[in-house]
Amino acid sequence: MKNLIPHFHINVSPTERAVSLLAGAWFLYDGLGKDKKSVLETVIAGYLLYRGATGNCAAYSAMGKTKPDNHSRNVNIQIRQIVNKPREEVYQFWKDFENLPLFMEHLENVVYLNDDISVWEANLPGGLGKIRWKSEIVKDRPNELIGWHSLPGSAVENAGKVEFRDMGEGTEVHVVISYHAPGGLPGEGAARLINPVFEDMIRQDVENFKWFIEREYLH
Repeated sequence: MKNLIPHFHINVSPTERAVSLLAGAWFLYDGLGKDKKSVLETVIAGYLLYRGATGNCAAYSAMGKTKPDNHSRNVNIQIRQIVNKPREEVYQFWKDFENLPLFMEHLENVVYLNDDISVWEANLPGGLGKIRWKSEIVKDRPNELIGWHSLPGSAVENAGKVEFRDMGEGTEVHVVISYHAPGGLPGEGAARLINPVFEDMIRQDVENFKWFIEREYLH
């Protein structure tokens, strides 16, 4: 990727620059799309778009980093939520991954190929396209835990688990997700940039799940 604006030293890898542009577009879309505009998100968007266009990161320069970093790192997210439904009911609903697009806004659909393997299709932030991957359930302890990971060759390398435990008359849902962002993003900087985007999406999805199963979902 060439420098779109001349006279800047490039110290950000091509894929990390692509992530900066993606994340910047998302923050701009999210910040300006709300009823109450977010100045902070707009400022972040401007910086990320600048970073992606120039290939120059001021923070990297301050640390003395003069070359792009191509080491791949995982991004990890953990979310906890209390749902006012019995643990067995919450587990049964979540186990059917085809239910997930009902409350996960970025998921277009999930289709099972067999009892353990499913195909997921998701929308990228800001309407920048779609990605697909295959996922396999690798752990299933009824009413306690569901664990999965993506299959080799997937557009998004990811693994995760959801744990369920009694919390009074409700259920605590503990979501843990580990992933390489689309394309196997290299660099610690890319991980830090894209993590807030995905974490915000996942947190909103879990909040949507609570709302959906408590108010909308009927047997």
